[in-house]
Amino acid sequence: MLFDELTIRELTLRNRIVVSPMCQYSSLDGFANDWHLVHLGSRAVGGASLIFTEAAAVSAEGRISPHDLGIYKDEHIEQLSRITSFLRDQGSIPGIQLAHAGRKGSTLRPWEGNAAVPESKGGWKPVAPSAIPFSATYPQPVALDENGIQGLVKSFAAAAGRALQAGFQVIEIHSAHGYLLHEFLSPISNKRTDSYGGSLENRCRLLGEVVAAVRKVWPAAYPLFVRISATDWIEGGWDLDQSVQLVEKIAPLGVDLIDCSSGGIAPGASIPIRAGYQVPFAREIRNETDVMTGAVGLITSANQADTILREESADIVIMAREFLRQPYWPLQVAHDLGFPIPWPVQYLRAAPDGTPTREPIRPPEGMDALAEHDANLE
Repeated sequence: MLFDELTIRELTLRNRIVVSPMCQYSSLDGFANDWHLVHLGSRAVGGASLIFTEAAAVSAEGRISPHDLGIYKDEHIEQLSRITSFLRDQGSIPGIQLAHAGRKGSTLRPWEGNAAVPESKGGWKPVAPSAIPFSATYPQPVALDENGIQGLVKSFAAAAGRALQAGFQVIEIHSAHGYLLHEFLSPISNKRTDSYGGSLENRCRLLGEVVAAVRKVWPAAYPLFVRISATDWIEGGWDLDQSVQLVEKIAPLGVDLIDCSSGGIAPGASIPIRAGYQVPFAREIRNETDVMTGAVGLITSANQADTILREESADIVIMAREFLRQPYWPLQVAHDLGFPIPWPVQYLRAAPDGTPTREPIRPPEGMDALAEHDANLE
């Protein structure tokens, strides 16, 4: 089943292998650059069906670090369009994850340490549902008022509009890993007493408003995913039962698939990390809600991924680290399983005999187009 097609709304994925959003911390002022083109483009050459950008911030203060990708101004569209065009030329579907870091924003890149970035060095005052920092080394956030919340909803909708202009065909709303939308869901981080805190209904309100606002500007033909942390792994925190109830609330708003991750709301959680440790969440949510799910987390082999699909634990497998190790993993796996998938013609010298091919990207035709192409090179 790993290489079965899957149709969601009016888009058809050529297989069930999806590249997970992976933060690269390599942007300046939110702009995509050649690193992102090569990082995402190589996975398209490798045969993945759907490729997500890393978390793209819907506002400047929604970034995790000053080096995060963004889609909070119109100027970001041009560089992102270059990437989506290349992904589609390789037969892949371009997806973007829309995000706001909340209280985990204005921090250093992971390889630079675990500390806040001061405002004097490009940092900012992060926002959160409540004025509670993630940890002692993270910045003190400001609690959002209702005007700020409504501005946030508008930021997600505006970012979705830019994503459409940039050529993306799938949006994933990031409501996991301790970032802002997850912070509103979890009683660990949400201590509000207004209509956005307290009861499960109130804690789910913001995500529902964001989904509805995004769906208003996102075409009916295109899928909308939501990534959640199915559990906080903390006593008294967000859990699987609440996740099922959340999905039942947001699916009627136009959500097509739930990307089932976990954790991230607070340091020190006891997480039983092992191969496929989050798959049971995808299976339970799929079975209880009849909504499509994606399984993610330490999925590294073809047999493991195929078993997840055959056992109907999820509809797609969403992979991260294995794609960092092997950008062309689908091509290799298809060969090992004896299931031929098209290779780019530029790589046929390394392909097994009888391998089907993809059409090459053709240069502009005609002298006028060629002259324009040369002028652009100059």
